[in-house]
Amino acid sequence: MASIDPHPPATTGLSAAEAARRLSRDGPNALPQRDRRRWPQLLIGVLREPMLVLLIAASAIYLIVGELRDAMMLAASVLMVVALTLYQEWRSERALQALRELASPSAVVRRDGALQRVPATSLVVGDVVRVAEGDRVPADARLLESSDLHVDESLLTGESAPVAHSVDGEVSDAAIHAGTLVVRGQANAEVTATGGRTEIGRIGASIATLRDQPTPLQREIRRLVAWFAAISFAVCLAVVALYVSLRGGWLDALLAGITLAMATIPEEFPVVLTVFLALGAWRMARHRVLVRRPPAIEALGAVTVLCTDKTGTLTENRMTLARLVVADRAIAMGNEALDAGAQALLHSAALASDADGHDPMDRAIHAQATARLAARVSGICLKRYPVTPSLPVYAIAWRMPDRDGALLACKGAPESVASLCALPPEELRDVLAAAASMAAEGLRVLAVAEARIGAGDATTVRPPETLQGTPFVWHGLLGLADPLRNEVPAAVAEARSAGVRVVMLTGDHIETARAIAAAAGISDRPDVALGSEIERLHDDALRDLLARTDVFARVRPEHKLRLVQALQRNGEVVAMTGDGVNDAPALAAAHVGVAMGKRGTDVARESAAIVLLDDDFVSVVRAIRMGRTIYANIRRAARYIIAVHVPITGLALLPLLLGTPLVLLPLHVVFLEMIIDPASSIVLEREPPAPDLMRRPPRLATARLIDLRTFAASLVRGLVVLGVVAAVYLVTIAAGRVHAEAAALAFASLVCGNLGLVMLHRARPLPGRLLHARNAAFRIVAAAALAAIAAIALLPAPAHWFGFVPVTATWLAAAAALPLAGLALLKVFSRKSPDAVERVDAHS
Repeated sequence: MASIDPHPPATTGLSAAEAARRLSRDGPNALPQRDRRRWPQLLIGVLREPMLVLLIAASAIYLIVGELRDAMMLAASVLMVVALTLYQEWRSERALQALRELASPSAVVRRDGALQRVPATSLVVGDVVRVAEGDRVPADARLLESSDLHVDESLLTGESAPVAHSVDGEVSDAAIHAGTLVVRGQANAEVTATGGRTEIGRIGASIATLRDQPTPLQREIRRLVAWFAAISFAVCLAVVALYVSLRGGWLDALLAGITLAMATIPEEFPVVLTVFLALGAWRMARHRVLVRRPPAIEALGAVTVLCTDKTGTLTENRMTLARLVVADRAIAMGNEALDAGAQALLHSAALASDADGHDPMDRAIHAQATARLAARVSGICLKRYPVTPSLPVYAIAWRMPDRDGALLACKGAPESVASLCALPPEELRDVLAAAASMAAEGLRVLAVAEARIGAGDATTVRPPETLQGTPFVWHGLLGLADPLRNEVPAAVAEARSAGVRVVMLTGDHIETARAIAAAAGISDRPDVALGSEIERLHDDALRDLLARTDVFARVRPEHKLRLVQALQRNGEVVAMTGDGVNDAPALAAAHVGVAMGKRGTDVARESAAIVLLDDDFVSVVRAIRMGRTIYANIRRAARYIIAVHVPITGLALLPLLLGTPLVLLPLHVVFLEMIIDPASSIVLEREPPAPDLMRRPPRLATARLIDLRTFAASLVRGLVVLGVVAAVYLVTIAAGRVHAEAAALAFASLVCGNLGLVMLHRARPLPGRLLHARNAAFRIVAAAALAAIAAIALLPAPAHWFGFVPVTATWLAAAAALPLAGLALLKVFSRKSPDAVERVDAHS
C-alpha cells in the first residue's frame, strides 16, 4: 500500500537547488537579532567598570608625582585587566549566541515534492510550508489549502481572539503573517515575504531593543554590590582623611584611598553571574537541554515535584503496531497474512492517520498498512477533524475515486469512538474490557471506526461540520507498543533520592498508566486517578488527592493547569513537561515549564522556560542536576569573593594603623585581581557537582544566595588568611628585616592564601584533598600564580617592579605555607564543631 498523500500536485514546492539560489539572493529569513554585542560594545562595557576607572586615576597620580615607571606598569596592567575581562565577556557572548542559534525555530517545507523540516531562517519566497495547530507561522505566506485554520494575530494587531483564515474569501483571509500562532487547524501556504520584508519585520527594530527583566538572583547580586560599594566609598573617605591628618600629602592619601577602594569593591559579582549563567546554559544545551529563560536555572535547584508526560518522555516514542482486535479476536502483528476483517481495520486506521505527519502512532499505522495491505489506496482529503478536549478522536473525510459518496474514518480513545458508534451496552462492556486488558500490558489502545457520507457523485458531497450524529460503524481496536526508555528507572530513582517527587500525567488508559508507572518506579502507591475525578473535586479535596496519588490517567491539558496550581498551593516548587497548544497555560504557570523540542508545538516551546531537544525524561533529571550544580558554583564563587576581599582590605588598612609604609599599592591589587577574576569566573564555574549533590533535599525557594550565616562563614575564612598574613608581616618586621622584604613576604602569603581560599571553596574541600585538582583551569591558575609570586619574591628585577627586595627561599616557603596550614586547621575545626559556620557547605 502506498501512503496516502492528501496534497494535490500543485503544492510540490521548490527544488532544493532553486531554494538555495533564492536564499543566496534574498538573504536569511531572520529579524534583527537582539542582545548580540560585538567587540566595540563589549569594550565600552568593560571600560565602564569601576576598577578600570580607579586604575586610570592611580596612573594619573603616579604621573603627577613623577613616578613614570609605576605609571607605565599600571597602564600595562590596565590592558591586562581589559584583555581578561573582554575574554570573559566574549566567552559569555559566544555561549549566548550558540544558544540563540540552537533555539532558532524550524519549519515544515515541501521541497522536491517531499516534506522536510528545515531551519526557518532558510525559507525563501516561493517555498510551500505546512503549518498546523501549535506552530508559529515562519514567514508571510498565501494560503494554498486550509482546514479549519484559526490564527492568533495578537502580536501584530493586539486582538486576542483567533482569526479564521481560508482560501475561499477575501485576499486578506488567505494571507497569514510571520510570528503569528496557529491555534486550530492546518494549512499549506506559499511564502510571499521573508525576514525584514515581512509584516513583523517592519517592527523588528523595536523588538530588537527589548530586554529581559532582571532575575531574582541578578537583583540580589546588584543589591550586594551596591551595599559593598557604599561601605567601600565611606571607608575610603575615612582612610583619605585619616592619612592626611596623620601623615599629610593629599596625593599619597588619594593613592591609599584608591588602593583600598580597589581592594574592597567586589566588582567580580556581576561578571560571575553573567559567566556562570551563560556558560551553564550553554553546557546544558550540549546535553540536549535548552534554557530559554535564566530564572529556570535558579528554580531548578528548588524543584520539589516533577510532573511528566508518558509518551515520548518516559517511553521511546517509537510506536509499533503490536496487536489488532477485530470482534472478539486478538491478532498479533506477525508475519502471517491478515484476514478480511483485520485488513479492513488496518485500512480504516490508515485513512484516519496523516500519511506525512510527525505523529509516531500515525507513522506506525502507515508502516504496517504499507507492508500488509496489497491494494493501493488513494484519495483526496476533504476535511480534517482535530482532537478536542470534549472528544479525543481524530478523523479525516476522504473523496475516494473508486467509491460513491465520501468516506469518514476516525480513531481515538475507545470509549469516545464507541459513543460515536452507539454500541449496545453488552458490546460496549466487551470492548472496554478488551481495551483494559491491552492497556494493562502497557499498550497504547486506540479504537477505529468508519462512516459513509452521501451517495452518488462524490464531488457534491459536503462533509459534516461535526462528528456527532454521523453513522459510524465500529471496526476494532489497535494496540501500539511504546517501550519504556532503558534509562528511565534509574533517572526516576535519582530524582526521588534528590527529594524530587515524580508525578505522571498522561492521556492514556488507566491501566496503561499504571503499568508504565510501575515499570518506571515512579511511585510506591498503587492509586491512579482519572482526569474526570479532577473535574469533580473542589480545591481542598484535590490537594488531598495529590497528597496520596502520583499517577493520573486520561488527563487533559486543563487538568494539568489545575494540578500545577494545586501543587503550588501545597507549597511545592513545580516543574512540568508538555508539548501541546493547550499545555501552554500549565507550562507558563509552573515554576519551571519544560517543553518537548521534537514533538512539541511552538506555542508550548515559547511558554516553557526549558526545551528538551531529545524529549527524554532522563534529560529533565539531568537538567535538575546541572541546575543544582550551577547554583552551587555561583554560591561558592560568591562566598570566595567575599572571603578573598577581607585579607586584601585588611592588608591595605594595616600599615595605616601601624604607622608603617603602605604594603599594597594599586599594582599589587591588580596582580591579585588577575588571580581572583579567573578563579571566580573560570575555575569555580568548571567545578563538577559534589558527589552527594543528588542526595540532598531541594534548596528552599526562599533561600538567599548570601544569607547572614553564609556571610559569616566567608568572613571567618577571610579573617584567618588576614591573621596569617598580618603575622607574617609583623614577625618579619620584628626580626629586623626591612619593610620592602616584609611587604614581599606578606604579599606572597596573601597570594597563597588566595589560592587556599579557592581550594577551600571547591566541591571537595576536605583537608586531605585540598591539593586534589580535577579542575584543569585551577591547575593553570595556581601554577601561573605560584610561578609569578616566586619570580616577584626571589628575582631582583620583578621584585623592584613591585617595590620589594628579594627574600630567601626559606622565608618565602614559610610565608606561602602558613595560610594554607591555617585554612586546613579551620577546616578540621569546623568539621568537629557542631556550631561551625562551615556547615553552610552542606547546602551549597
